[in-house]
Amino acid sequence: MKRPRRYAVLAAVLTATAGLTVVPAAMAGTTQDTEGGLAQFHHQRVDWKSCQRGADDTEGRALDDAGVRCADVRVPLDYGRPNGRTITVAIARSGATDPAHYAGPLIFNLGGPANPVLSTVPQAREAMGAAGAGFDIIGMDIRFSGRSTPIDCGWPASWLPRSAGADRESFDRMVRLSKDLARRCGRTGADLLAYASAADAARDMDVIRAALGAPKLSFLGYSQGSYLGAQYLQRFPERAGRFVLDSVVDPDRPGVTVLSDRTVTARRQAALREWAAQAAARDDEWHLGSTTEQVLGTVDRVYLAAARRPLRVGRYSVDDTVIPGVIANLLVDDSAESGGELAATLRVLVRAADTGRAEPTPALATTLAGQLTGRDSALRSASTAVQCGDAPVSRDVEAYWRGAEAARAGASLFGPLGATITPCAFWPRPPRERPIRIRNGVPALIVQAAGDVNSVLEMGQAMHRALGGSRMITLEGARDHGVYLFRGSACVDAAVNGYLTSGDLPAADLTCSG
Repeated sequence: MKRPRRYAVLAAVLTATAGLTVVPAAMAGTTQDTEGGLAQFHHQRVDWKSCQRGADDTEGRALDDAGVRCADVRVPLDYGRPNGRTITVAIARSGATDPAHYAGPLIFNLGGPANPVLSTVPQAREAMGAAGAGFDIIGMDIRFSGRSTPIDCGWPASWLPRSAGADRESFDRMVRLSKDLARRCGRTGADLLAYASAADAARDMDVIRAALGAPKLSFLGYSQGSYLGAQYLQRFPERAGRFVLDSVVDPDRPGVTVLSDRTVTARRQAALREWAAQAAARDDEWHLGSTTEQVLGTVDRVYLAAARRPLRVGRYSVDDTVIPGVIANLLVDDSAESGGELAATLRVLVRAADTGRAEPTPALATTLAGQLTGRDSALRSASTAVQCGDAPVSRDVEAYWRGAEAARAGASLFGPLGATITPCAFWPRPPRERPIRIRNGVPALIVQAAGDVNSVLEMGQAMHRALGGSRMITLEGARDHGVYLFRGSACVDAAVNGYLTSGDLPAADLTCSG
């Protein structure tokens, strides 16, 4: 599979796990989650049909052309009241191409935590090759995302990735934005918000498993999708097939609590310095400074100029709450393409700071449209609803301000990005249940790039410790967020493919070179 320019570009991937070790008997919630009045859902008929929904549905038409079939699976809105209101979860299936070695269904998830994935099923089938031939590859738009029953709060802009900015005025703008976004969700989606969480999405996965008539379910999850996979392993250990978790988050820091990880800030700063050294070596081409410090000074100059007065970039007003996230997104991998795009972006911002206006590159225009317009309202609404539902957060505005000030003292650009206030601080519905503690011995395979600046290595190691039956593959010398099938590492891909094919985990943890 061709490596994408950024991990947010949906491409394809999958995974699964095998029960190789004894699962501890004391696993809270297992019986309740697998039984408890769900027979009507477990035994429902899955009506496979054309994926195209109307003449203008080009994604659905492409799935049909690839031989993919789609269905809507009925699940309870509230698993505590299975006889109450129901919603639908959209799935798409590419049937196993090697029935002689059939291994059951494999759901894949591309994080977000609510990135729609149905359109990527054909790419997933192609990317996995022989390792996926025995699986029915299942794309699942988790509840309230994509083609599933939606949450769309009608947002005019996005909060993520936005920063608390350079000063109190910028922080107050983020408070107003976060409060407004939460209010809009309370007005348009209040009846659904309490039921948006990775816990309920994991329960939906088990309904899908049962409705498909499969004794076990395999899974491939990236980024926030790793937490969804971990939820399933904890709640349904006896149902777990082959599980691969890539670029994982710390299971003890669910929802938006992970954003404030200071190690993430430090890794972003190190990645920016590494890129600045490359930019200095190409000063005759990029014109951002002839030394590392000069390039970093250019970044600081643009950031502080935007704090004084928003920069005019095309039709967008770009202030200091926006710029850190724009830069961080282009540090998400170490490809030459991303490095070149970061240089082009900074040249635009320098021009805007120096002349009062600049036209964005096509990539920057797309990024700013996602941040500063309502284009991605449905996606952002669903992702935020899940994050706010995964874990409670403080509702003390001044505590967030103190946190931003402290973070800024050590990292003026990226510190306030991790310490920003979010709509969860004003969310109309607090989490319905406490986060479940992820601790079990179910076999799983964890994949992590050592230099990942979003899901840092320590997060992968934390997940590895929490999943006592897991093995971990660490890719040294790489900064990718999304490794298996994305990086193009022969070492990683061979190890993961071997596990998916055989169901046998590597005998020991493995280190690959980038």
